[in-house]
Amino acid sequence: MFESLFKLKEHGTNVRTEILAGLTTFLTMAYIIFVNPKILGTTGMDSGAIFVATCLAAAVGSFIMAFLANWPIGMAPGMGLNAFFAFVVVGALGYTWQQALAAVFISGIIFLILTATGIRQWLIDGIPASLRSSIVAGIGLFLAFIGLQTSGVVVDNPATLTSHGDLKSASVLYAILGFFIIVVLDVLRVKGAILIGILSITILSIITGHTTTPDSILSMPPSVAPTFLQLDLAGIWEKGLLNVVLVFVLVEIFDATGTMIGVAKRANLMPVGQPNRLGKALFADSIAILAGSLIGTSSTTAYVESTAGVQAGGRTGLTALVVGVLFLLALFFSPVAGIVPAYATAPALVYVAILMLRELTEVNWQDMTDVVPSAITVILMPFTYSIAEGIAFGFISYVILKTFTGRIREIHPATVIIALLFILRFVIA
Repeated sequence: MFESLFKLKEHGTNVRTEILAGLTTFLTMAYIIFVNPKILGTTGMDSGAIFVATCLAAAVGSFIMAFLANWPIGMAPGMGLNAFFAFVVVGALGYTWQQALAAVFISGIIFLILTATGIRQWLIDGIPASLRSSIVAGIGLFLAFIGLQTSGVVVDNPATLTSHGDLKSASVLYAILGFFIIVVLDVLRVKGAILIGILSITILSIITGHTTTPDSILSMPPSVAPTFLQLDLAGIWEKGLLNVVLVFVLVEIFDATGTMIGVAKRANLMPVGQPNRLGKALFADSIAILAGSLIGTSSTTAYVESTAGVQAGGRTGLTALVVGVLFLLALFFSPVAGIVPAYATAPALVYVAILMLRELTEVNWQDMTDVVPSAITVILMPFTYSIAEGIAFGFISYVILKTFTGRIREIHPATVIIALLFILRFVIA
């Protein structure tokens, strides 16, 4: 059944590898189950309902990706997008969370139209090769920054913004140990190196008393009713909210698209000059946004942590299917869902990030009109803590440099449109 659905042999994989990859991806992105309710809960939304909505949105999105696109990409409410939803749209601009959900829903419809008409694909085709590679590398650095933060290796500092954490603390020491376990096992070509690293640190943390085991294993999930179908569509016409919709669309397009391209290239699912399933993956992503907004959460998107599963061997939608099933199970295993500490999954993110940096070799380092936009893209993603911001500045600088160096003919029309849209976003945001 799995062979007929996902064409495992054609992709050089098997059921065991895909299940292992799905488990690996889930472990690296399971933090969203607990982080999303904390962030969206600041808007006045019911935290229990958000917990359920997060799991359901992740499951639905991953299932759509599995069966429609057959790509090994896990879906869930996106970090960054949830912060924009809670802290900017509701917190700073003063809209209700019901209106914010409506903005997400409308952005999903626009997203779907752009995808169905091929406009989104045309926009993506206009991405210069150098920017494509730098997007992957930039996502890698962004991923590394997240991993270093969650492990405590990098902490905030009032004087310098960041500095290293307490190198004698258990979390940092365990993260460093986990990193070298993963690297050594992967170099030795041990199957499931990343998952072994994550589980080893988790077990060690439990044995040493740094992670406590729950009193019970099973519990019934809370009701999702407080957020289900609660979006305020009539309120979408309130002054300024359409600008919010535009920001959601732009961020979703390039955040999700950049992530999917990065993960797909890492899995060799986008060979140059050959057909690929990016169009279906984009369509799956669009539907997932609509589903998530109806259930009651911020934009559902492709997760960059999926690269951990790809590194573990995931190549088909069976990996995404496993991710979706595990998110559903998490609904009933909420007491144990948080056993895996952040410092156990952080090393996997850092190692995958290092592997993604290899994409920089594809940049034409002899042409500064390619080098500078690529470097800006890579640098600004982690420094602005936003994949979309890095892409925005990369595109804008690319158009400026090509135009004022007399090479305007090298610019694809889509690249110009994308740059102008980002400039418009900065003006009205």
